[in-house]
Amino acid sequence: MIPDNSPFCIRLAESEQDCLAAQRLRYSVFVRELGGDGPLVDHVGRFERDEFDPVNDHLILVDNRRDAAALDHVVAVYRLFPGERASDFGRFYCDAEYDLTKLRNCGRRLLELGRSCVHPDYRTGSAMFLLWNGLSEYVLERGIDVMFGVASFHGTDIEPLKTPLSWLHHHHLAPEPLRVRAIEEHFQPMDLLPAEALDKRAALAAMPALMKAYLRLGGFVGEGAFVDHAFNTTDVMLLMDTAAMSAKHKGFYVRKFEAKV
Repeated sequence: MIPDNSPFCIRLAESEQDCLAAQRLRYSVFVRELGGDGPLVDHVGRFERDEFDPVNDHLILVDNRRDAAALDHVVAVYRLFPGERASDFGRFYCDAEYDLTKLRNCGRRLLELGRSCVHPDYRTGSAMFLLWNGLSEYVLERGIDVMFGVASFHGTDIEPLKTPLSWLHHHHLAPEPLRVRAIEEHFQPMDLLPAEALDKRAALAAMPALMKAYLRLGGFVGEGAFVDHAFNTTDVMLLMDTAAMSAKHKGFYVRKFEAKV
């Protein structure tokens, strides 16, 4: 729980102002910082948006010391898409990158995670732990069994990514029943180096913090990567079976979270 005297609160977006602030933060990170773009991106207003925004929940971390009227109050965000809502909508965001047939046929409650980002001034670790705390409450309330979503390496040049991609393939590949595969026309193999040639420290050092957080919680990856030229990223599918998350992993994050707040 966040202490009563904390300037932070974690909640679902409640208003248009909240949603616009989340899209403003996403623009700052995904467009200005990482060089992404998209057909619905508003460069004039500085909003990163797409057709999935109206049907997703937006988990936001708010710093109440910042100016909400200026759309400056949201400092971290996660976009959440429950499986039943995606079924009504007709597709998940990740359908454009991965064949999700195995997930749809697994008979379990699904939650797609996406558009996770943190304001540069809040990347010391506590913001991500607060987001995960809010996410865990969302998952428990809705009985979610499997969480999934793409996490991204910056850039589309595969050469510098050979070590981390190969490490993920050799050490964190999803079990067969959940092993979704990048769509064939954009399939980028991840087994680029033999397992015996890999250095764990170098592989982990080259991975984004969010990706490593999933792995520490017992997460795993789909087969193959997807090179997203529009967003200037190389995407990897991350999956987490909430029932398989061990007490050890849960305890590790609870301790970390309490130490950060």
